[in-house]
Amino acid sequence: MINLPPDSDLLSTDDAAVPHAASRVRYRVLGLSFLMAFMMYLERGAIGAAAPTIMREFHVDKISMGWAISAFNWSYALCQVPCGWMADRFGPRIILAAAMAWWSVFTAATGFTFSASSLAATRFLFGMGEAAAFPAGSRALVRWLPVRRRAFGQGFQHSGSRLGAALAPALVVALIALSGWRPVFYIFGAVGIVWAVVWHAYYRDFPNEHPGINAGELAILGTAGTRVPPGARRVVPWKLILRSRDLWCLSTIYFCYGWVLWLYLAWFATYLREARHFSQLGSGLASLPLLAATATNVAGGLLSDRLAHQWNDLRRGRLTVSICGFAIAGVALLPGVLMASATAAMVCLTVALAGLELTVSVSWAICLDIGGDYSGSVSSVMNTWGNVGGAVSAVTVGYLATLFGWTSPFLLASALCLFSALLASRIDPRRSAVEPHPVREYKTSRSIPV
Repeated sequence: MINLPPDSDLLSTDDAAVPHAASRVRYRVLGLSFLMAFMMYLERGAIGAAAPTIMREFHVDKISMGWAISAFNWSYALCQVPCGWMADRFGPRIILAAAMAWWSVFTAATGFTFSASSLAATRFLFGMGEAAAFPAGSRALVRWLPVRRRAFGQGFQHSGSRLGAALAPALVVALIALSGWRPVFYIFGAVGIVWAVVWHAYYRDFPNEHPGINAGELAILGTAGTRVPPGARRVVPWKLILRSRDLWCLSTIYFCYGWVLWLYLAWFATYLREARHFSQLGSGLASLPLLAATATNVAGGLLSDRLAHQWNDLRRGRLTVSICGFAIAGVALLPGVLMASATAAMVCLTVALAGLELTVSVSWAICLDIGGDYSGSVSSVMNTWGNVGGAVSAVTVGYLATLFGWTSPFLLASALCLFSALLASRIDPRRSAVEPHPVREYKTSRSIPV
């Protein structure tokens, strides 16, 4: 066992600063978490890409389809806190494996639906399982990444989700053309079961228990990589968590983020076909904004970590990226929906989602900053509100587009982004949500390379 000074988790180094060669298990863990996010959004994106075909087969309109899609968001939101608590209590190894197996079964079951109501029931059960994904996935990285890599880790993990959502429209449209929409969900469900088995076999809740890790990598991870003594385990401090002003600001921002994201995930392909008159194959271009979002997810995390280190100020490093990202999204959405040219509109709407996704890794990194070993519970509160926003979006976009046309949902999305940019300035990630302590100083070392 390696004994490190108390602040070693804040001053954790990279491979170049460790005297002996470090193993690289943490990168494989990060890679598995990327695949988890990739598959969950490939499965989510499939419903949006298949929506026009399903609506024709089930003979339902946009409003009915919106309610069916939103069933996922409601169960996903309602189960966030219980799943986050379970990840903190029982560890992300077993919780993520069980959750992936659960939601993969109901992904496959989506292919057996026969009406809007049966689709809603299946998506509700699917959402119950997937609720554990990001709280447990975020918690899984707390002990496997140094503090100065947290935003990057969250950005890389979440970039998998955007890549999955980006590939879903083109992939699903192609598969539907070959064999119909139902086999798509059978295939995705089977792949998820395989991931659950691999995760449980490879991951460990505590890095020092992993058979492939060595002393060099444990030194990089610092005290975060060691097992907490049994007597040190405490109950989740819910009173402190629910009184955290920073968490409630973050949750409000994430509600707005979820609303805008689900405008893209659930309705963008339909928007392209109805408002921009794209063909069914052309609606696969709905993946372009999500491809850009994949890159900016990682970029936002890298930039936040870099700025926090360069300025020696965690708050400035986090919030600068978040405020700029929301501002870019809010501004770019306006010409994106108002321009007559479909090409220019697609460019602006792509820039808007790319800007929005700069903020994701920062939001989740702040959950780790203020939540520590209880980040599963802290992030579950934030993600609950994000998915309430998604559920509201899935329904209200259907109503708004039907009653007032496709311009109105995008104008509302712009307003939500600009409001979030203002609210983000009130957050302080140095302020713990789980300890009754004042603002903590952010410590870094100029001699350690980023």
